[in-house]
Amino acid sequence: MTAPCAPEREAAGAWHLRVWALAGPIIVSNLSTPLLGAVDTAVVGHLPDPAYIGGVAVGAVVFNFLYWGFGFLRMGTTGFTAQAFGAGEAEELRASLARPLLLALALGAPLVVVQAPVGWTAFWLFEASDRVEGFARSYYAIRIWSAPAALANYAMLGWLLGTRRAGAVLLLQVVLNGINIVLDLVFVLGLGWGVEGVALASLLAEFGAMGLGLAIVARALKSHGGAWDWARIGSRGHLVVLLRANLDIFVRTLCLLGAFAYFTAQSAKMGDVLLAGNAILLQLQNFTAYGLDGFAHAVEVLAGNALGARSRKAFREAVRVSTLWALGTASLVSGLYLVLGGSVVGLFTDLAAVRAAAETYLPWVVVAPVVSVWSFQLDGIFIGTTRTAEMRNAMLLSLFVYLGACWILVPTLGNHGLWLAFTVLMVARAASLGLLYPRLERLVASKG
Repeated sequence: MTAPCAPEREAAGAWHLRVWALAGPIIVSNLSTPLLGAVDTAVVGHLPDPAYIGGVAVGAVVFNFLYWGFGFLRMGTTGFTAQAFGAGEAEELRASLARPLLLALALGAPLVVVQAPVGWTAFWLFEASDRVEGFARSYYAIRIWSAPAALANYAMLGWLLGTRRAGAVLLLQVVLNGINIVLDLVFVLGLGWGVEGVALASLLAEFGAMGLGLAIVARALKSHGGAWDWARIGSRGHLVVLLRANLDIFVRTLCLLGAFAYFTAQSAKMGDVLLAGNAILLQLQNFTAYGLDGFAHAVEVLAGNALGARSRKAFREAVRVSTLWALGTASLVSGLYLVLGGSVVGLFTDLAAVRAAAETYLPWVVVAPVVSVWSFQLDGIFIGTTRTAEMRNAMLLSLFVYLGACWILVPTLGNHGLWLAFTVLMVARAASLGLLYPRLERLVASKG
């Protein structure tokens, strides 16, 4: 395997093409994930009780903790893989896949075994109505069995992204979420299985995607050459670095998920109607996050490649070009929500009270893209360069600021205060990482 050509020798226009070659397919693949969440919400949103929406929303938050808590299997894998790819190290490229895959299986199987105490703890944290909690528990009892497949998929997606296989990432995500959406419609609208049908669709889709992912990865490995070096894969030094980085990302992700879970828990205290309305608005926020993450993923890969190639100029270009496109896209999304947001809300539910609640607080979702884009980009930069301790510390600080904002604002402003605190969280994430960015840039050694 040879290292990619030195990016700094390319014309400026090539950087725009390079960013879009990664970001374009990833945006499409990413948007299939909130589309799935939107379908999950919409299929139960047309059932005759808002508790169905709340049950799926609470159940989904539980799995955000359980699965995205282990999101380091995607994020850490991308950073280490991108650096090995940039340095042209074939054996390390294979090792960067084997280590997180083995770790995914080692973590996923125990989650299934201890599902009862995990579920009890998770639902104890929510103060939802009895009907909402009952639906959420039914959802959890089925979907928990997908844990090994879901975590393995994270590892494979991270590796494919790190090797610049954006098309393969697109295929895998579209198949995963496409299967899920089709089964949602069949199980819920066709067979009338309700919340249980939503959960079963997710379970079957995760295992189907794992099988496809293994086939894609096996084929991709043939083009890179090299051999499996089990001494390297199990090297104490490599494992310590991997586990330390993964622990940092784990803490950072738990803090972020904790913020979202706290948001949902506060919503649940305000009643089923506001919980359902906020759940719909969070789906719109998810579309924003997953779409803009295409540029964050692009800068992850390109910044990691630049670090592996020891090129400061390439690093700066990757950051500059990807951020310009991300900011422009964020502005466009805000404009679309401003004009079409009310109509989009109507697609999720025909319950008048829920629609009215969502439309009342829609302006917060309108401003969210241009506020949150900075934190998404900085996350990508720090993940690609595996500066995970800085990410952890910045997120801990941001969570503290967010909880303080909730404590002050929610009692006085109600749901508007909750959304204002959420906006404060995004600003704190960007500001804390932005202060650390100049030092990160100086650490990337220039080739000349």
